[in-house]
Amino acid sequence: MLIKPTKNMKKVIYALILLLVVVSGLVFTNCKFKNEIANKSTPKPLSAADREAELKKWEATPDGIKFKEWEASPEGKKVLAGADKISKQVSDSTNMEAVVTSLSLPPGSRLGFGVMVRINGDDYILSFGTEEANEFHQLRSLKVNDKIVIRSHFVSYAPKYSYPIVSGDYVERDSKIIYKRAPRKGGC
Repeated sequence: MLIKPTKNMKKVIYALILLLVVVSGLVFTNCKFKNEIANKSTPKPLSAADREAELKKWEATPDGIKFKEWEASPEGKKVLAGADKISKQVSDSTNMEAVVTSLSLPPGSRLGFGVMVRINGDDYILSFGTEEANEFHQLRSLKVNDKIVIRSHFVSYAPKYSYPIVSGDYVERDSKIIYKRAPRKGGC
């Protein structure tokens, strides 16, 4: 036995079908929009030629010119030589023996918490970054002339600083670990 649809039933069925079409269209549009954003936001890695061209373009800017002048200056050469001197140990993340020379960073530095150290006769800024949740409390017990063992994955330099900047990942004093950088959350 079949039921004959009434006018009200037809209106409800048409309204439901129309609602289904509208919702499906919105969902489809939203997915397409998200995919377009994802595709646009991931930049393609530059080729070696493109990187070289971008570097040349930057070197022609006032900041690039200033940096090139700093690199050629005696102070810049000293900083670059110091960074180069420990680059092998940094790239291999091997132990480096250091002596704490100062418990404060140079005036005006904006590197967060850090100390000055001497490694193989050269001075370096040993930077740990901004402090979160009192993670540097054991490092604050360091004293001038303490002998420490450090490991780092990165050394950098900037014309603003007269010393290479070593990123502190691991610090040991008297064969006891006093700092170890926590692994980054969400990836590498």
